[in-house]
Amino acid sequence: MGPRSRGPLPGAAGNVTPGPDRIVLTGLEVFAHHGVLSDEKETGQVFRVDLTVHTDITDAAASDDLGEAVDYGVIADRVHDLVASTRFDLIETVAETVARTVLEFDRVDAVDVTIHKPDAPIGHVFSDVAVSISRRSA
Repeated sequence: MGPRSRGPLPGAAGNVTPGPDRIVLTGLEVFAHHGVLSDEKETGQVFRVDLTVHTDITDAAASDDLGEAVDYGVIADRVHDLVASTRFDLIETVAETVARTVLEFDRVDAVDVTIHKPDAPIGHVFSDVAVSISRRSA
């Protein structure tokens, strides 16, 4: 295969208007110690994080340069480390903390965060419990 072309993207005529672009990261698995019960705090459990990062990818797509993009690998690392290293009673607080962290990245306009707690101590059969929030940059 030959080198990639750095020219205009196909169909990138002057009349194309950028839409709301998103980067979606689904199912980031983190072992952590969040919860109200003492057993949750001591033993820990698996949490899953879903992120939708709202950003304009026009410059990154045109240049094919990671320096012009939101680096979702770096975001995944930061979110994983944050969720694993903190301890909160509520997954609502985890979600809020994750959202504020992601909004600190350049080029991020907004973020949707879902924190899944599939092993929550609920006395019924269920497949998942989750909290979802949306936050925008000020």
